Amino acid sequence: MRLQKNTSLALYSVLEFASDPAHHVSAAEIADKYGVSSHHLAKVLAELARSGIVESVRGAGGGYRFTGNARRLTLMDIIELFEEVTPPAAEREGQTPVDRALGAVLAEIDENAKATFNSITLATMLGLIERQQGATAQTVNADRAR
Repeated sequence: MRLQKNTSLALYSVLEFASDPAHHVSAAEIADKYGVSSHHLAKVLAELARSGIVESVRGAGGGYRFTGNARRLTLMDIIELFEEVTPPAAEREGQTPVDRALGAVLAEIDENAKATFNSITLATMLGLIERQQGATAQTVNADRAR
C-alpha cells in the first residue's frame, strides 16, 4: 500500500498536533518542518478539521490543535480520509495462473497493511516517536563523549 502525499501530510500533521494537544500549531510551522507548501497543507488541514480530528483557531496565537482521542484514533482512521481503501479486486477471467497467484499475494499484502494501520493508534505512534528521539539523543551524547 502506497500512501499519497496528502495522506502522509495528514499523518505528519496529526502526530504533530497530538504530541501536544493544548498547543496551537500553525500550518506554516508544519509546512516549514516538512518542506511543503503552506497552501497545499491548508487543504489537508481543512479536511482534518471537517472530520473533527483537529480544530482551527483564527487570530493571534491561533493555528490548529488536536481534538481527537489519541488512544482510540488509528492510523487507518486518518488514511481513510484521504485514500480510497477498497477490498481486493475480484479475479478476472482470462488471467494467467501467474497473474492470479501474484494478485493473491499482493491482495494479502494490502490486507496485512490495512490490519496493521487499523491496529496502531496515535498514542502508540507517539510512544514510538518518543523512544526513537530518546535513542537518537543517547547516540548523540555518546558521540560527544568520545
